Amino acid sequence: MESSRPSSLINTVYGAFLRRLGGWISIADLIVLLAELDVDSQAVRSAISRLKKRGVLEPERRSATGYRLSPAMHTVFDEGDRRIFGSLEPAELRDGWVMAVFSVPESERAHRYQLRTRLTWLGFGNLAPGVWLAPGRLLKDARSTLTRLGLSDYVHLFTSDYAAFSDLRTSVTSWWDFPAIQAQYASFTDTYGPVAERLGTKEDVDSGEAFRHYVPMLTQWRRLPYLDPGLPAELLPQDWNAVAARQVFQQLHAVLASPSLDHVRKVTAL
Repeated sequence: MESSRPSSLINTVYGAFLRRLGGWISIADLIVLLAELDVDSQAVRSAISRLKKRGVLEPERRSATGYRLSPAMHTVFDEGDRRIFGSLEPAELRDGWVMAVFSVPESERAHRYQLRTRLTWLGFGNLAPGVWLAPGRLLKDARSTLTRLGLSDYVHLFTSDYAAFSDLRTSVTSWWDFPAIQAQYASFTDTYGPVAERLGTKEDVDSGEAFRHYVPMLTQWRRLPYLDPGLPAELLPQDWNAVAARQVFQQLHAVLASPSLDHVRKVTAL
């Protein structure tokens, strides 16, 4: 699964902990932390190399050889925090929609693919070729993301209301892949529901145990607030399973986040 790749786990460690601790870690300490998640040292080094090439991390030697989060990535992680830990409630229908319309020349079809991928990642549904729709509250994220990626020259963003002619609740089922989104929510709940049930009864969770649960959990979860557009409740299927998954996430975040940070501090002395 994508979420269990070493590079994804490393992104979570930087995003959830190291940004609060100066943004840097020695490669030796990172190897120790990832070993607790069953990632061997060679896999860590290979993932670090990929993240370096992508501009996510930069080498920096302090008391030891290590890597810090690239300055440009702080904005990306801040945006992620707002999406992951912000409002988890569905949008309001009265808030309207944001529409993205683009036309990319065949000679630049790589940008077309990038736009489709990024709009899907932002939670947009596809109405027609080059026409995408999302709840209006995603306008800010869409604008900042497309600008940061250098794609804004290809896109027009509009805010709108739905006026006519079809039943909107029926139409959205063809614009978003509800079964795929629900399958990911179900996978998350199946994996971490029992963990939440067990740890929710504990008064004091060991920091190492918390870290070993929290990092994979957050890594799997952080994809979902992007793939789920947060549509208004009246447009969702009756069996929409996001609510149960969000409850599991919120419970585990409340129980595990703080001791996990303590564990990273202990290992790294940062």
